[in-house]
Amino acid sequence: MTIGKLGVAALLALTPLTAQAQTRITPEAFLDAVLGKTVDFHDFRSGDLVGTEEYLSSTVSVWRREGRGCVYGQITTPNGQICFLYDDAVEGPAVCWWPFEYKGKLMVRLATFADSEIQEVRSITEDGLNCPSAPIS
Repeated sequence: MTIGKLGVAALLALTPLTAQAQTRITPEAFLDAVLGKTVDFHDFRSGDLVGTEEYLSSTVSVWRREGRGCVYGQITTPNGQICFLYDDAVEGPAVCWWPFEYKGKLMVRLATFADSEIQEVRSITEDGLNCPSAPIS
């Protein structure tokens, strides 16, 4: 069996977390932990803040990158993934993640092997993002 260059790159990208125990969790379990809350996501490797997401319901969230405005998204949970289709992605595909726990922390891994981006939940608060025109449903 041959893996190919892309497969080797994907396996190498997984190495830092596969050496330690990690546990996949369902998208529903992830949503249960964050529903009605605001979550800060940080890049696992650099520690930089990627953005903050407020989970308004199990189907609607609002995302804000540092220094940018708010973007509302529709949440779906196909095939064990949690996916977001944001208002600013006019015809683009949904952004999908595999949620998991690593050393007691909530994490998400981009659900594509072309990019092994991993984000860590650093804080979960009751504070809202105070974004205008929040949809109700």
